[in-house]
Amino acid sequence: MLWRPFLLGPIFTEQQGIKDSPFNVNPVRGRYMWRDLERLCAKHGLPWRKPTVFPRNSVLAARVALAGAEEPWGPAFVRAVFSANFAWDQDISARAVMEEALTQVGADAPAVLERAESPENKLRLREQTTRASQLGIFGAPNFIVKGELFFGQDRMEDALEFLMGPR
Repeated sequence: MLWRPFLLGPIFTEQQGIKDSPFNVNPVRGRYMWRDLERLCAKHGLPWRKPTVFPRNSVLAARVALAGAEEPWGPAFVRAVFSANFAWDQDISARAVMEEALTQVGADAPAVLERAESPENKLRLREQTTRASQLGIFGAPNFIVKGELFFGQDRMEDALEFLMGPR
C-alpha cells in the first residue's frame, strides 16, 4: 500500500465549488457523518470526541505526512494526527501538536518538520493534490487499485478483493 497525502480543501473548491467541508455545507449529511463516526469508533474500540472546530487546517499535518509517506513511522504518524483531531480535540495546525505526534512515533521532529516545510515538499503536496483531483478523488479515504477508485473506509476490503482478482 502506498500512502499519497493530499489536501481535500482545494479539491472541494475546484470540483464542488465549496470552501468548507461537505458535511458543514449539507447539515443532514453532516449529522449522519458525525453519528456514523461515533458508531465506527465504538465498534472498533477507538477513542472519539467530536472536534470543536471542523474542519481544521490540515496543511502542516499533510506536509508532514507527505514527508513521512515512505518512512516506517508514516502510517503511525497519520493515526496519531487523526487521534489528536478526533479523539483529543487538538489543533492539528499547531506545530507543537505535530511535534508531539512525531515524537510519539519515534521520528526526529525538528528534522522532519524542516523537511516538511521545505519548498520542495510544499510543491510535492500541491502536485499530489492535483494528481488526486485528476484521478477523480472527491473525498477521503480512497483506494485506487488497477485504475479503479474505491471511496470510503468501508470499501477497503472491496479494493483488496479487486487487487487479488477472481479466485
